[in-house]
Amino acid sequence: QVQLVESGGGLVQAGDSLRLSCAASGRTSSNYVMGWFRQAPGKEREFVATITGSGSTTYYASSVKGRFTISRDNAKNTVYLQMNSLKPEDTAVYFCALRWGAVPRNTANGYDVWGQGTQVTVSS
Repeated sequence: QVQLVESGGGLVQAGDSLRLSCAASGRTSSNYVMGWFRQAPGKEREFVATITGSGSTTYYASSVKGRFTISRDNAKNTVYLQMNSLKPEDTAVYFCALRWGAVPRNTANGYDVWGQGTQVTVSS
């Protein structure tokens, strides 16, 4: 059984940076894809970024490309989301998710395990 715990959310001003972390515990190896999604009030959960098991391949939503960076430390079973130049429209609950296997996906239904989420609020 794998559990994911996110941390690092908070209230920041537009233009600031935040780094989210997601720690995986339980039966883990590096053979899994990790993703970040977000959900704003009244909106559907949307893809943010994903990274392959080795960390060699990443994909981003167009809305965050160039501002957000996903990375992972397999020795710590942790994935990160560095968010720079934050905008009010980035305000959402951010979720990390795990997908068993090697093929990344940008849809929520492609992931097997989810964290509880962490709130990110960006004020203008």
